[in-house]
Amino acid sequence: MDNIDFSKFYTSLVVIAIIIAFGLFLGKIKWIDKATNKKLVNLLLMVLMPASLFNAFPGEYSDEFSGLFFMGLTGGVVTMLLVIIAARIVYNKKFFPGELTYEAQFSFDFNNATFLGYPLIHMAFGERGIVPYCGFIIAFNIALFSYGVWLFERKINAKFFLKTIINPNILAVVAGMILFLCHVNVEQTVPILHDSVKYVAGATTPLSLFCIGYMLSTAKLKHIFKKWRLFIVAVIQLVFAPIITFLVTKVLFNFPDEVVLICTLIQALPTATSLALFAEKYGGDVAESSQIVVISTLMSIITMPTVMTLLFVTLPQYM
Repeated sequence: MDNIDFSKFYTSLVVIAIIIAFGLFLGKIKWIDKATNKKLVNLLLMVLMPASLFNAFPGEYSDEFSGLFFMGLTGGVVTMLLVIIAARIVYNKKFFPGELTYEAQFSFDFNNATFLGYPLIHMAFGERGIVPYCGFIIAFNIALFSYGVWLFERKINAKFFLKTIINPNILAVVAGMILFLCHVNVEQTVPILHDSVKYVAGATTPLSLFCIGYMLSTAKLKHIFKKWRLFIVAVIQLVFAPIITFLVTKVLFNFPDEVVLICTLIQALPTATSLALFAEKYGGDVAESSQIVVISTLMSIITMPTVMTLLFVTLPQYM
């Protein structure tokens, strides 16, 4: 792990924290309200994030970048399968009785790989780091919009599969991958399209972090700190999900350190904000789902650098 520059990673965390704090401030002074945030979320999910993922593929084909993409995809598929299995073991009706069983499983399975993962990977690793991220996010989004929905509705039908297939983020990655593998350089063939997508994608990072800041601005912390069970749910997700990913990518597949770090970092992120959105849409516990997201986000300030340092700095010294 000697070739990993952790100074850039920690610097990126500080920058991200500052932007989130600014979003929190905007929420407190009501420049961002619930209606505005909802529109921003829709804009991010339907336009900005797809543009970012499409733009992430290099213009020139190379076997190296192709390998990075498929390593991210492979790591994502196996990791998502294992965390889903682990969540079902830990949060079953016998060991974790109560109404939060499915919400807790969701929090373990799905983290903030979209709103927080993209800006962090992009800032810490540049365009090169987004290539394996794109592969990982395909597996993540397919699981999120199929199994994630099932956790709340507990039924599967053709409509769910159709929504997964036509999700703009999935379509953007598939389109970018096809053009990349077919050696089509959009920047050279259609420069106007390339520049347009590039400028749209540039708004993804600040707006996604503003949304997280707004969410924190609405949290009533004095009520949250009384709910110890939610803290346990957050700790389990923040510690064991990245460990599982590290074991899959490093021990099982022996991927390059760069890919291992990126995939593990994605799984070290806090619980996905979509937990609260899904709970509201599909009839879950909206209040406690939102509180899990807030607790996980706040705790990740400590757990994310700690877990990453243990796995990539401390542990290698004893291997």
